[in-house]
Amino acid sequence: MDTFVETALATDTQRPPRHYLPEDFQVGDWAGLEAYFIELRDRPIHSAAELERWLLDRSELESVLSEDMAWRYIRMTCDTQDQERAEAFQFFVSEIEPQVAPYDHALNEKMMASEFLPELDAARYRVFVRSVRQALEIYREANIPVKTEISTKQQQYAATVGAMTVTLHGEEMTLPRAADQLKNPNRALREEAYRAIQERRLQDAQPLDALFTELVQLRHQMARNAGFPNFRDYMFAALGRFDYTPQDCRDFHQAIRETVVPLIDDLDLERRQDLALAELRPWDLDVDVSGKAPLRPFATGEELLEKTVTVFERLDPFLADCLRTMRQMGNLDLESRKGKAPGGYNYPLDETGVPFIFMNATSSLRDVVTMLHEGGHAVHSFLTRRLPLSADKHPPSEVAELASMSMELMSMDHWDVFFPDAEELRRAKKTHLESVLETFPWVATIDKFQHWVYENPQHTEAERHQCWTDIFDEFNQRTVSWKGLEGYKPYLWQKQLHLYEVPFYYIEYAMAQLGAIAVWRNFRQNPGQALEAYKRALALGYTAPIGEIYAAAGIRFDFSTDYLRTLADFVRDEMAKL
Repeated sequence: MDTFVETALATDTQRPPRHYLPEDFQVGDWAGLEAYFIELRDRPIHSAAELERWLLDRSELESVLSEDMAWRYIRMTCDTQDQERAEAFQFFVSEIEPQVAPYDHALNEKMMASEFLPELDAARYRVFVRSVRQALEIYREANIPVKTEISTKQQQYAATVGAMTVTLHGEEMTLPRAADQLKNPNRALREEAYRAIQERRLQDAQPLDALFTELVQLRHQMARNAGFPNFRDYMFAALGRFDYTPQDCRDFHQAIRETVVPLIDDLDLERRQDLALAELRPWDLDVDVSGKAPLRPFATGEELLEKTVTVFERLDPFLADCLRTMRQMGNLDLESRKGKAPGGYNYPLDETGVPFIFMNATSSLRDVVTMLHEGGHAVHSFLTRRLPLSADKHPPSEVAELASMSMELMSMDHWDVFFPDAEELRRAKKTHLESVLETFPWVATIDKFQHWVYENPQHTEAERHQCWTDIFDEFNQRTVSWKGLEGYKPYLWQKQLHLYEVPFYYIEYAMAQLGAIAVWRNFRQNPGQALEAYKRALALGYTAPIGEIYAAAGIRFDFSTDYLRTLADFVRDEMAKL
């Protein structure tokens, strides 16, 4: 990709001209939309060229709808207490999406039945055609109202968690801000913050348990409607997991248990010794062992953004231009505040191609990593913004998370922008590399838990709590004392929004983390070459299978025990150099 093309991708603030919908068209009620779906459904197609035109027109309609839905979601999560925003989102979920679904299915059938489909470029459309065929296989009209109900209930999670606050030292604060106290060198203050956070979560533990039970039952019903024995198998199909199986995931869990968990145990033992503690407690895991105050890499969201732009500029001016364009368009909401939904995301906006970054920054190292992570996703959106089909812009998570996690690691050489003091820079890098290794056990925990939940959909809440506790103990904090805290542990899973909002979207983090380490290892050897390969891979979007995209990045799509051990050892070696 030449510099001129990259600059255009990064700096253009205008959406491309429409060829199918009127330029002034906006999503309103269903009546204003249906005519376009009818026209696409009924349009005669007499040649391969007309089929391609039809695909582009359909993609344009999908992009407009997708971007409208995106903005409704973004506005709702920016203020979960605003009833008007919640209603706007709910209107789309309940009044637009259910109406679109049958037409979407009909258009898929029309495409696959076209006599001209074999005349299209097989290599160019192979991934798209494969995905459409899969969508046809799992579609059931009976699932339309079920999906609507699921979407409605998922919204309750963000509203519940977004309203959680605690009061510490006379100040009311969000849970993400309170969690910053877990880095305080004063152990008593850490314990106070930890207990306050857990007690606040316990206040809503029962409603969140009940909500999850309802979601599990609805999801199981959806799977059964589509002819699957359980929701796990349904989601493997729905997520287009053509490249690995549930058994591969179980093998990956075991590989993590054998190779990474012992490394974490060693790190925790070192932590206990460095802190001179008789026993390690849950509130001792985030504090810096040097006894120094928590790292404060920035003071405001604007400072976080400005410093990230500087880091990106040093890596590649194209990366910085992406963030500048987002700032110019107001597509960032970075700081934590009451009423804001939890978590962070980069939401692609399919028509304009300029995404939106949402996060809950509170001036911590974790916030820096989150910003770099979401910035990697954003760069991915920019690199794919001019691909012809909407579907081309949405690679599977195994690829999407490679974009974000690789950015975290490649950017580390420039973290002096945030940490000009050499010792603070060393602390930041070491802390992050520890968290890279810690990704694997936590992902295995969440993923293994999900497999059990949906393989056993009739489980009781008590059985769920016991299963979670057993899996948590298998992978996490095995040298940590939970004495007197046993009442908190069965509910720790409730803080993971993926379980409520995007089920089975989690194992990809570990797969992509492996890939990101491999990208970083290449970057260590030849920064320019590795970064170009990274961009080249991301620019493919979803026009190639996962393995080919990883190969374009100069790495392997591999999560075998040997590969995991090799890359985990590489991380430990890099930590030893600090």
